[in-house]
Amino acid sequence: MKKKQSRREFLGKSIKASALLAIPSIVPASAFGRNAPSNRINVAAIGTGRISRSHDMPGVWRYDYAQLMAVCDLDSIRVEEGKMLVNEYYTKRDGKPFDGVKLYTDYRELLQNKDIDAVLISTPDHTHAMIGAAAARAGKHIYMQKPASLTIAEGRVISDVVTKSGVKFQIGSQQRSSEQFRYAAELVRNGRIGELKTVYVGLPGDPPGGKKDEMPVPKNLNYDMWLASTPEVYYTVDRVHPQAGYDRPGWLRCEQFGAGMITGWGAHHIDSAHWGMGMESSGPVEIWCDKVEFATGGLWDVHGTFKTGARYANGVTMIVSNEFPNGVKFEGTNGWVFVSRGDYQVTSSDPGAGKTQAKKLDASDPTILTSVIGENEFHFTVSKSHHGNWLEAIRDNKPTIAPVEEAHRACSTCLLHHISMKLKRKLHWDPKTEKFKNDSEANTMLSRKQRKGYETVA
Repeated sequence: MKKKQSRREFLGKSIKASALLAIPSIVPASAFGRNAPSNRINVAAIGTGRISRSHDMPGVWRYDYAQLMAVCDLDSIRVEEGKMLVNEYYTKRDGKPFDGVKLYTDYRELLQNKDIDAVLISTPDHTHAMIGAAAARAGKHIYMQKPASLTIAEGRVISDVVTKSGVKFQIGSQQRSSEQFRYAAELVRNGRIGELKTVYVGLPGDPPGGKKDEMPVPKNLNYDMWLASTPEVYYTVDRVHPQAGYDRPGWLRCEQFGAGMITGWGAHHIDSAHWGMGMESSGPVEIWCDKVEFATGGLWDVHGTFKTGARYANGVTMIVSNEFPNGVKFEGTNGWVFVSRGDYQVTSSDPGAGKTQAKKLDASDPTILTSVIGENEFHFTVSKSHHGNWLEAIRDNKPTIAPVEEAHRACSTCLLHHISMKLKRKLHWDPKTEKFKNDSEANTMLSRKQRKGYETVA
């Protein structure tokens, strides 16, 4: 008679099995649930700001076989409010007082907790790869907000580290768990619009603004750690996040911490475009910029209006611009298919807020949208919940719908478009070596100097 595994042994085997193709765990999926607390997946939230509170933590706590046991943020007010949010949810769900959430202000200390099996990384863009690589080295399963990295070099590091570790990784490209995006990509992959020729990706740009006034660093914020690998600059609230409430943070509009909407919305839509193109594990071979305007005058300096293009080895062209409806349009020899989130919800400070959104799914011929994808045709894995798919992958030892290499490739393509905006000339890219061809200037833009103590390391 076999000895029953502990929860940690079970989850440890899940990690090893992913990397080494070991035998499946003997603990059945039915063992998970509210009546088997020793077998729950213990999850910690790293970053308790806007996206964590509204999307990531709720995406996990809805599952009985997962338990949010810890929260971490380098803003002491936000982490306390994050702890309160989780405790209040479990109190309401179970009908009795709950106060079982552990609090951290340093993700490195959190990763040392052996009772934590998995982490949500919902931090600013410039810290994703650094924290993600550390989590993988610590053997924690990872759900990480997009984009995958600040630079292409960082993206390669986290992909390699995660792949080597065998942990279950899910990038927050939740359109992969959206029925209309999956169906649109399957229609294209199965030839319903003929031979694919051009893909049009519509993204918003960011407006100028942001106050430059230097301010004292709030006592509740570890600002040095917040800056992480990026250069030391003085504190001002429009560079970080609001000190009251959870509106859209200013760092999203600062190039020091990200590339703007080309990676913000682009990480979603370019990933969906790659799905339909069959290029989710590759990238373009040529990239160019037709026009771009960068914000000036205020603190914020990311791109506004723009139009960039790319050509892939299979001959397909991708055009990305704020001039197109927010979404992805696949154009082939026999018609086109357009897909978007439809009436997606954004905050009042988001670009595009208050506008009437496009249809979720549209086509040149309505009959395309009633086409049935046959049993022997190409199908993507069906995922109806992005966080649920990740938790199931941990529980059942199976692949996630949005794995790390494909996350890196979507992000790197976004960053290639951004580099073309900065250089304003045609660039030639090798997706295999991940280097520009005969272009030393462009190759210097694949990485950034990192402050000591905050490097993204293998």
